Amino acid sequence: MVFSQMDAAKALTFAAAKGSLGEVQRILEECRLHPDTVNEFGRTALQVMMMGNSKVADVLLEKGADPNVQDKQGIAPIHDAARTGFLDTVQVLVEHGASVNVADQSGALPIHIAIREGHRNVVEFLAPRSDLKHANASGQTAIDVARASREPDMVHLVFAHIHS
Repeated sequence: MVFSQMDAAKALTFAAAKGSLGEVQRILEECRLHPDTVNEFGRTALQVMMMGNSKVADVLLEKGADPNVQDKQGIAPIHDAARTGFLDTVQVLVEHGASVNVADQSGALPIHIAIREGHRNVVEFLAPRSDLKHANASGQTAIDVARASREPDMVHLVFAHIHS
């Protein structure tokens, strides 16, 4: 089947959003499409992928997808993975060069988002790698976000990494 570049990008992002590993691989190979080709909404496959499917992320990144691509709000795939709590996807992104210290438009780092969403395992992974002194647009650092979450366990976890 012959696809135009836009049709191929649309098919790739659709397959990634569904988490269809085989379809993602097939489109990349058959269409010789770069994984950062944007769909009609200006989004790459990595930006719209099913965050719970780290194998799709791994294939896209192995084929050259930019792990630090950001949308208009400054949201990178690692922000989405931290928000949804998929540690395996966070790990794959970091292994392929995703910055844990990339801020979105509100100044939030992935760790701020993981803390706010209560994803302890993601926070544990990000904490030793993150700039815990970075303040978001509201002036809150990771410990401030943890305190605002009203989860003592999260406060202790972040505090331990600040003083390690």
